Amino acid sequence: MMEHRRFSFPRQLSMCGRYNLHATPQEIQAFFDLFRDDSLTWSPRYNLAPTQTVLAVRSSHGRRELARFRWGLVPFWSKDSKLAASMINARADTLAERPAFRTPFQRRRCLIPATGFYEWKAGPGKAKQPYHIHRTGQGLLAFAGLWDRWDKGPGPVESCTIITTTPNPLMQTIHDRMPVILSPDQWNIWLNHDIPIEAAQSLLQPYAQEDLTAEAVSSWVNNVRNDSVECLRKDTSAATW
Repeated sequence: MMEHRRFSFPRQLSMCGRYNLHATPQEIQAFFDLFRDDSLTWSPRYNLAPTQTVLAVRSSHGRRELARFRWGLVPFWSKDSKLAASMINARADTLAERPAFRTPFQRRRCLIPATGFYEWKAGPGKAKQPYHIHRTGQGLLAFAGLWDRWDKGPGPVESCTIITTTPNPLMQTIHDRMPVILSPDQWNIWLNHDIPIEAAQSLLQPYAQEDLTAEAVSSWVNNVRNDSVECLRKDTSAATW
């Protein structure tokens, strides 16, 4: 699994640049109402970073399937795969305008499972406090995403990006963007590529703050090479919402 080393320090990313998925394959399949596939394996990941392999749900032949993607979109028309590191997020308000996202937005939308995501809040001096944002009471989240297939290399590369939007009041205290989180009643609309694009666009709103909790966590998460439950350890010296 590839690691992009430049994400090994707590830089203030412009959008959503780190998340976790420590649910079991069976929990993921049940949450998204997927066909049970006992061959699917997934080890708990506490510090997923750009260019690494992630899971996403897409529509295939009228049913939802779980697939592996490289995080960081590589457009099908790109001459090489170097764009991936700069395409980890897509702004909801410019999807129809950006050449890299226009076609995937129309034809290749997906759901990206997560158990939480991280953001860094600027504080006094140069230090930034990491926060873990997750569902109140725990549970899975579904980020709105896009995927594409690039086949100009030795082998095909399927990649994805997480869509971000303006923050809800909770996230405003930490960052100026947040991932689009879709509720189960919105999934069929998002994954249906036959609906008017305006219907998909209307879903890209800030998620209800009442269903989210933001907890200050240990700086252990700052280093992308640290991928253990220690990333979720609370920092009791900082504020929690």
